[in-house]
This record gives sequence, C-alpha cells and structure tokens, in this order.
Amino acid sequence: MKKRINIGVVLLVLMTLVGCAGKPKAIRSAQDLPGSKIGVQLGTTSDTKVSKMEHDKAGTQVERFTKTADAIQALLQGKVNCVVEDDQPAKAFVVQNDGLAILPHAYSTEPYAFCVAHGRRDLVRSINHALQLLRNDGTLDTIVNRHLRQKMSIAYQPKAIGRPNGRLVVATNATFQPYEYYDNGRVVGIDIDIMQAVADVLGMTLQVEDMNFDAVVTSVQTGKADVGAAALTVTPDRLRNVSFTDAYARSRQVIIVKTSHHEAHSQSLAQKFRQDFLVEGRYLYLLQGLGNTLVITLFAILISLCLGSLIAIVRTTHDRTGRYAVLNALCKLYLVIIRGTPTMVQLLIIYYVIFAAADVSKVLVAIVAFGINSSAYLAEVVRSGIMSIDRGQSEAGRSLGLSYSQTLRLIILPQAFKNVLPAIGNELITLLKETSISGYIGLVDLTKGSDIIRSITYDAILPLGVVAIIYLAIVLSLSSAVGVLEKKLRKNER
Repeated sequence: MKKRINIGVVLLVLMTLVGCAGKPKAIRSAQDLPGSKIGVQLGTTSDTKVSKMEHDKAGTQVERFTKTADAIQALLQGKVNCVVEDDQPAKAFVVQNDGLAILPHAYSTEPYAFCVAHGRRDLVRSINHALQLLRNDGTLDTIVNRHLRQKMSIAYQPKAIGRPNGRLVVATNATFQPYEYYDNGRVVGIDIDIMQAVADVLGMTLQVEDMNFDAVVTSVQTGKADVGAAALTVTPDRLRNVSFTDAYARSRQVIIVKTSHHEAHSQSLAQKFRQDFLVEGRYLYLLQGLGNTLVITLFAILISLCLGSLIAIVRTTHDRTGRYAVLNALCKLYLVIIRGTPTMVQLLIIYYVIFAAADVSKVLVAIVAFGINSSAYLAEVVRSGIMSIDRGQSEAGRSLGLSYSQTLRLIILPQAFKNVLPAIGNELITLLKETSISGYIGLVDLTKGSDIIRSITYDAILPLGVVAIIYLAIVLSLSSAVGVLEKKLRKNER
C-alpha cells in the first residue's frame, strides 16, 4: 500500500513540475527576455543578437528555425515565448496571424546593405555609385515608400537597355515581406526592386536566385551569386567572409509576442485550400517542385545503379579472384566516405566546392549528388546479391566455355538483381524522400514548393499535408510497381 501511495505522490509531483515548466512566460519588454525561450530565423541578425544571452545564468534558450514562418507557428503553439524579427517582416506576420503583437520598443536598430565576395572591389564601387545616383534622384525613397505605404509588390519598372553588360546574379531568401517575397510566381520586394534599379544603372540583366537565408552569404562567397540581397545587416562575422556595400536602409529588430486575447477566424477546408493553392496559381509551385523531384530521382537512381553495380563487381571479383586490389581499396574508401557523411553535406560540397566555378544547372548538381550518395548503398545491395549466388553457378558457366565476365553478365547478375529487387526498390523510395533537402541549394523541389506557399500564406498545415500525401502516393505507386515486377520475375522461374 505504501508503495502505491509513494508512486502516486511521485507522479503527482512530476505532473506538477511538467505543468509549471510548460507555463508560458509573459514578455512585456526586452528586460523579460532572460530566462525565456526566444525564436529566431537561423543566421539572421536577430539570431546574432539574442545568441549573446544563450546559456546565461537565467537559462535563456534560443530556438533557431530555417524560416521565420516556422518560428511564428511555434509562438502560436506556445513552444517559444517570443520571436525576434526585423520590423517590416514582423508587421506582415502580425497582420496575417491573429493573436500576435509587436512590443512598442525596438530591440535594436541596424542598417541594411548588400554583400559582395571579397576581392570584387570594382563591383562594390559600382553598386555604391549606382546607389548614390538612385538616392540622389529619389528612386530609392520612391521604391521604399511604394512598398511600405502604398503596399505595392513591384515599385520599379525595369528600363530597356541595349546590349547587356553582363548578368547580375542576386541571391536572396524570399520570405521577408516586404523586402523579398513571392507574388504571382515572382520574387518581388524592396531589395529586388533596388537591385533591378542598380542593374539598370550598370547596364546588366538581373537574375534572382531564391535560397535558404543561411546559404545567401555562402553563395556570394563561393561565386554562385554576385550579390546577396536579403535584408542583410553588417556584422563582424559576415565581414570576415564577404564585403558590404553602403547601407541603403535601416531596420529595427522587434519582439513579437502572443497576446492574451486571440480571436479565431476559422476557415473551412475549402477556403483554406483555395487560399493556399488556387489563388495566384500557387499550386504551380508544387507542380514545378514535383517535376524536379521526379527528374532528380529518376536520373539519380540510374547513376546509382550503374556506379553501384560497377563497385559491387569490382569488390566481388577481388573477393573471389584476388584481382583489382587497388580498385577494391579505392571502392572501399569511397564507400566509407559516402556512407559516413550526411547527404546534405555532400550536396552542399558538390554545389559550393566541386561546381563552385561552373555555371551548371542545380537539377544536374542534385542528380549527381544523390546519384553518388545512393550508389554507395546500392553497391553493397548488389554485392550481397552476387555473393548469394552459389559458386556452382559460376563453375557451370565456366565449364560451358564462358569467360569470367560473360558468366557474371549472363548468369550471375540476372539472378542477383532478381534477389535484391526489393532492396533496390527500398533504396529508390529512400532516394525519392531524400531529394527533399534540395532546397538548401535553392532548387525548387516538392518540399521547397510547399515552403514557398507557407511563406506567402503563413499556413503550415495544409501545404505540408498535401506534400505528405503526394510523397505517400508516389511511394505507394513505386512499391506497387516493384511488387508487380517481382511477381513477373518469379513467374519466369516456373
């Protein structure tokens, strides 16, 4: 009886502690931030500012999200106590989400500037000259006023130029309304209009590349983009990696909190579906992403099958005959490196390092990266299939006068592939889902398409749910196709 009472008391105490721990802390000013959970977007100035409080004696925690929209969602669900964000994007989030408010006093004030790779002083001087001209003739003020006061998505019309003086590639993160965001399928905003005006002054054509915020500086640093325009502030850490132009605007860092009164304006499923996918043709982001996902998966699995089979043949040949010792050692090293490092790291290395100086399609980069990664796993799958075939099969082939390669190609491999077909199908499904990290190099895949929709509508549930259903449908289709093929091959045995 005593044990039951003691256990009950312990459970009651634990439940009380959990309830107290989950109680949200009220944030009324910046002085209340110590000891709270603060949400920020990874790599932003807000992240840099609040990180100074992390691991302090008060127990302040910083929750970092790849998108501010995810931080806002966490705030609405009570997972963080507040979100620190730039002033204008914060206003957009508050307008779109009931139950949020911005505290009256700014957390900090910072200037915005464009970043350029070290060593490109001529480009920095050219952009500074263009900004000065645009400031003198009032273009900069006009662009900012039209966006902030007149709520225009496009405040500057490109000028007709003769023969272009090259191309100006701009890296941005289109989730910061009104500085950069999507509207009718285009990346628009203050930064984009200013860069278009700068490009006109320089006589260049503008090309905008949307990517994760933490990839903007890296893209400029590695030469994938000429300019970074993503509401960037100048910090010592960034100055060590890139150079900055003159400031073109100033912004306040503000604190977003959840208000006590929350008026829910519920929408029907049909209304949410229309808002998320039909308005402005937003479903096209998913269609574009689906197309890229399927193309990457198809060609990557072809590369992995070819490369993986070659590796498997080299390794099994060495195991059985002792030949190809050097090739076998290289193959084993390849497998260790590829299987021992994350897929995302490999993708970033291939894009920012191996193809740093090459102007290649991002789809091609993704195909190569995922093909190389998958080949390491398929190599072991195929090798296990080859090793599962009885040695008597090889001896029978050789007794018929076939060479080792002919025996392998005509007798061993067909049986091996049939045995490992379920494993190959599983690797295909895994590869399909792994392509969801393609957005880290600015490629619009299926998951990135939903991210774009979320950044516009601030709705997380429906876009993510639809993407999950699409992935599930593709996986079920692939599983059924592999099952049908497996049954046909089994029939041939009879």
